[in-house]
Amino acid sequence: MGERVLSLTEVQEVPSSNLILLAGPPGAGKSTFCHQTVLNGLAMDRPVIYVTTEHGPSEVTDLLKERGVGEPPPGALSFVDAFGETVGAATMERPDIVGANCEDLNSISMAITKLQERVGRRNVFLAFDSLTSPYLFNEKEVFRFIRLCLSKFASEGNSVLALMDEGCGKDEDLGAMMSVADGILRMETKENSRIVNVVKHPKVRPTSIEVPMELARPTIKPTIDWDPVALKQFFQSFRENKVLLRKETGNFVNLFWPNLAHWSGMLWDPKGFPTMMYDLNKEEGSLVKELMPIAPLSMRLGYSMLVFLQALGLFMPKNFNKVEDMKKAIKIGPFDNVARERSGILEYLADASKTEEHYFRVYENSDCCGFENIGTTTASHLPPMLVGTCMGMEKDRREWNAIETKCLGLGDPYCEFKFVPGEIGELKASLEKDSATIARIHERLMERLMAFLLDGKPLVERPKLGSDVHLHVVMHGMGFPHLAGKRYIMAQRMGGARTGKEIGERLLEAGLSNDEAIQRVINCMEYCKVGKITLGETIRIKENCESIRTKMFTHIKEPSCYFTTGFLNGLFSAVKNQHVREVKCIVADDPYCEWEII
Repeated sequence: MGERVLSLTEVQEVPSSNLILLAGPPGAGKSTFCHQTVLNGLAMDRPVIYVTTEHGPSEVTDLLKERGVGEPPPGALSFVDAFGETVGAATMERPDIVGANCEDLNSISMAITKLQERVGRRNVFLAFDSLTSPYLFNEKEVFRFIRLCLSKFASEGNSVLALMDEGCGKDEDLGAMMSVADGILRMETKENSRIVNVVKHPKVRPTSIEVPMELARPTIKPTIDWDPVALKQFFQSFRENKVLLRKETGNFVNLFWPNLAHWSGMLWDPKGFPTMMYDLNKEEGSLVKELMPIAPLSMRLGYSMLVFLQALGLFMPKNFNKVEDMKKAIKIGPFDNVARERSGILEYLADASKTEEHYFRVYENSDCCGFENIGTTTASHLPPMLVGTCMGMEKDRREWNAIETKCLGLGDPYCEFKFVPGEIGELKASLEKDSATIARIHERLMERLMAFLLDGKPLVERPKLGSDVHLHVVMHGMGFPHLAGKRYIMAQRMGGARTGKEIGERLLEAGLSNDEAIQRVINCMEYCKVGKITLGETIRIKENCESIRTKMFTHIKEPSCYFTTGFLNGLFSAVKNQHVREVKCIVADDPYCEWEII
């Protein structure tokens, strides 16, 4: 049959005896494409084996139902659940589900074989969504897995569609994966469209297919739940230092821990995660006016006076275009809180600033201390939060943006940010990091952590502010799960699992016993003031810093310690070949967070 241009629907029908690799950046629509291929397979009476590494089978089933699939007949749709065991979530016990682990490629291969034997026929469609998480743990070994497992499966009269995120690993590794595929599809987004680029295909010549879409931007407003009592406690905890948000462990956490969580998330999604964090931090910073009606009385009165003066054109400017206007703004509100929460020592550079272009300098920036000379900018909290404050405090709200122009990570003695109204063309490129940069940052974190665990050396030091930061910084670094959505949760879970696994492996290589390795990590978490931890038949953490925000400012009532769960699960998997699952959480109104050891 000669090659011809096919429609999107036809491209989504994977030919028998072929392995198609679908690559693209996170959020490009690869899973949506995959779901449609599954629906096509079921409609053609092809048995489907769905390998899920980013969601539980029930979530995938719900997504398929939203797209119109009914209840498939027995044996029509089976799952390899390589998600639950990897991140410490429950794995459903059903005949059509076989568990596996992203850390162990052999377990995935064996699970596929087991389900293939149960199906008992050829022309099976295998959907692998996605290879990104197994790659995070195994890197180059994934290429061997594709060749020996997936290609072999396809050669037996079946078909395979495997998904892989671009930008989440080395380019040469993705190239090696593509070299063994029978077909290559690459997806990208462009304005309000998704583009499917057919690079290589057994039945179609290279072409591009454009699909309209609506781009969704992370937002916190529809999901946030400001409780007046909790909000008052929060403000008093660092403005007046009268209230302890955590009675036993206090209001401060070692800054190493939120940085470890942040950069662990970057391991899994180095392109989408930093942009998501920037948008969320900026949007929350802009909620000044929304918060005031339920803020403490003293703050409401002060803010009302500022608004009154602003309307009259007195003291509080209507906008912050001019240098003199910005000088007034930094004397009030969130700008003044930077020192209180120990994020850094903030200074407005009036001499370097001009109309609609403002520069700020931060000494001892908590985002960047510990990453000196790493070769990139590393600030993630202060620039978007403060520029969001500019948006929220102006009389007529408009868009502002910030970009880091100097950084400890670049070898500078301090960090500097540029604030401007409107867009910054180079902002996206400055936020996203390539795999080599992420690897350097991750290795720096591992070196510091191992030096602490083995030799008792400090995790991080700052000469004036010390090593601790307020819980507010933790909330901005790892407290957005129910606000940012599933992609954020996956980054925290998988990144945490990868980091915990690597720490466990390094401690065993250093000669520590299993029990000693676990205990040292638990001691480190307590040193960082993560919470008050008890290790016995279960792991119990009182006042876990990760879930404080979700507890205080949402109405969610379910276990929500995603990074902690992934981290502990990776650690126990590497050290004791065990897994953990969160069964209690303060977010669910339990008195503590607890994990059973399986």
